[in-house]
Amino acid sequence: MLSLFKVFMSQDVIQPVNDVLMSGFVTQGKKVDEFEEALSDYIGNPYTLTLNSATAGLTLALRLLKNATDTWPGFDDEDVVLTPALTCFATTSAILANNAKIRWLDVDPSTANINIEDLKRKLSPKTKVIYVVHWGGCAVQLDKLREVQDYCFDQYGFRPMIVEDCAHAFGASFEGKKIGSHGNICVFSLQAIKHLTTGDGGVITLPNQELYERCKLLRWYGIDRDKRNYKGKDFRMENDILESGYKFHMNDINATIGLHNLPHVDGLVAKDRSNAAYYDEHLQGIPDVTLLKHYGDPAFWLYTIRVERKNDFINFMKDNNIMTSQVHNRNDINSCVKEYVEELPNLTVVEQDLVCIPVGWWLEQSDLEHVVSKIKEFFV
Repeated sequence: MLSLFKVFMSQDVIQPVNDVLMSGFVTQGKKVDEFEEALSDYIGNPYTLTLNSATAGLTLALRLLKNATDTWPGFDDEDVVLTPALTCFATTSAILANNAKIRWLDVDPSTANINIEDLKRKLSPKTKVIYVVHWGGCAVQLDKLREVQDYCFDQYGFRPMIVEDCAHAFGASFEGKKIGSHGNICVFSLQAIKHLTTGDGGVITLPNQELYERCKLLRWYGIDRDKRNYKGKDFRMENDILESGYKFHMNDINATIGLHNLPHVDGLVAKDRSNAAYYDEHLQGIPDVTLLKHYGDPAFWLYTIRVERKNDFINFMKDNNIMTSQVHNRNDINSCVKEYVEELPNLTVVEQDLVCIPVGWWLEQSDLEHVVSKIKEFFV
């Protein structure tokens, strides 16, 4: 079966992980620091922190934005987060964990990302935060989002903060810069099947030193690890905790895995891009198959198409040893968010025909040819 997902693990990781395991120091330590420095260099953002999951990062992102600053009004339980319904439920659960209200954004049928015009229509004095998801590793048009922020400032006197859910998008770029370095709060997943895995984990990038320092505290209960000292007598005792946080930090085991997988990411993403380019060329013009538009330089964690007779197509491909899937269900149908019902006409249509086909680095040329031939067999 040609799978949609596969775990990549560097061949040279076994001994370093064993060394950490037997060192007597396996929690957050020097390896985490080393990994964060490497990630900062790769992404191009000095304000980079590791976490135990992307869900932790999304939760922290909103927690950080609740507090008002000189340039930001903050938000409270009556304010609204605009968010896509087409995403992993982790995106939504982070909003619920922060007691914020949800307003769903419709999908752009041509990209599977958010519909910018729908976003603009739904702005109000209560919409302080905009969540976006780079579906499949294909970037949302961040330049258009900046225009929306300017429009909101003209209308309501503030620029909504943008949180980028980059769970699919490690290694993707837009405007010649890596996703994670455009001035927003960005969260990446390092879960098992992502381009970069640490076994499990997450990364959050921040736009400034202030948010970085606060996030660094909140990911570890609110304790300042650099000032662990009780009246100068006992380094194990916690300093005064000004703001209660979470146990969201990464450990040295995961960081060691990440350090040895990171050098391979560019090669993995390049292979995914090459595979996607093959599909772009060879799936053109097939009846009842619509290819999506891509902006920037995608990571192509997913390659998504729109097809007629979707369920029949999925079963046909399965019979021919090819896994296909929509991957994520629309979040707005869940009982826990029933109070936020909203008409999403584009998504209602798109969900009937949206499907992802294998595109990953593990595919050989013969695999790509097999996928294309079977798609043609079904539709032509």
